[in-house]
Amino acid sequence: MFEKQIKIPEPEEIKADVPLPAELKAVKASRDKAVSDVIAGNSDKLIVIVGPCSAHAEKPVLDYVERLGKLNEKVKDKLVIVPRIYTNKPRTKGVGYKGMFSQPDPAKSEDILKGIKTIRDLNVKAIAASGLAAADEMLYPANFAYVDDLLSYVAVGARSSENQLHRLVSSGIDVPVGIKNPMSGSVIVMLNSIYAAQSGQIFKLNGWQVKTDGNPLAHAILRGAVDSYGNDIPNFHYETVMQVIEGYAKSGLKNPAIIIDANHSNSGKKFKQQIRIIEEVMNNRLYDGDFKRNVKGFMIESFIEEGNQSEDKVYGKSITDPCLGWCDTERLLLDIADKV
Repeated sequence: MFEKQIKIPEPEEIKADVPLPAELKAVKASRDKAVSDVIAGNSDKLIVIVGPCSAHAEKPVLDYVERLGKLNEKVKDKLVIVPRIYTNKPRTKGVGYKGMFSQPDPAKSEDILKGIKTIRDLNVKAIAASGLAAADEMLYPANFAYVDDLLSYVAVGARSSENQLHRLVSSGIDVPVGIKNPMSGSVIVMLNSIYAAQSGQIFKLNGWQVKTDGNPLAHAILRGAVDSYGNDIPNFHYETVMQVIEGYAKSGLKNPAIIIDANHSNSGKKFKQQIRIIEEVMNNRLYDGDFKRNVKGFMIESFIEEGNQSEDKVYGKSITDPCLGWCDTERLLLDIADKV
């Protein structure tokens, strides 16, 4: 039984209520091009998608992205920084804090209408504060239309990469979409997902039959895998990445590109390990030309304060998975830029 609670307005109505100003649309378009150029091979820069595991409060997130904007000025010739403003939180067991989209205040129950307006307002302020447009995970494909004018990068999570609707909606998105390997780690499943996203599709979405041309910028994110006993299996090492590159070569997919997620099952959620993982990957880029051409960047979980907390008591500290602190993050991004 479904109990109707709140009628959610159509996306265009919400966008009119919380608009992206014209001057920021130009900034967003510029960032779209910067990210797309890397994925398409038109730029030798590296993409770094970096930020908290989940954005749970406006003030520290804006503080964080403003710091990224200042750091970007130091590394913009080598890196394309994309703030990670994740407003949905997938839950393995389906309960707990579900992200700003559902719970704009993590201490209160779900209020989706307020959540939609809150994340639009947050993203608009973030672009203004940093000059950078963000990445978010498309956890609920039917909701993407509420934020499609704000994001320069979209991720499809490991639990969603095998889902048909995620693949179909990805085919109509006009910015790069990174599709993570499934929890099993199957490269074939991931490449099939990318193939579907790169292909034109006809399907039903939000009461309409829609047609897409395919998204040639859909690509792979390697986040590690989990075996049947719950053990983490990293897939950032040279041999595994080269297997993915070989799979790309056989698939005929456009714009082969791999983003390495340095946390999750690659690090076993040991957040400090992200530094070591990225160092290894950067060294492998120096060693092998094919590796360098295909590995286009990183995902990093980072916030102002390192670690995590169960309740929102410490300013700028994750309330979900543990993150690198700002000092380590700044040093890490400067180091990556030096090695590009």
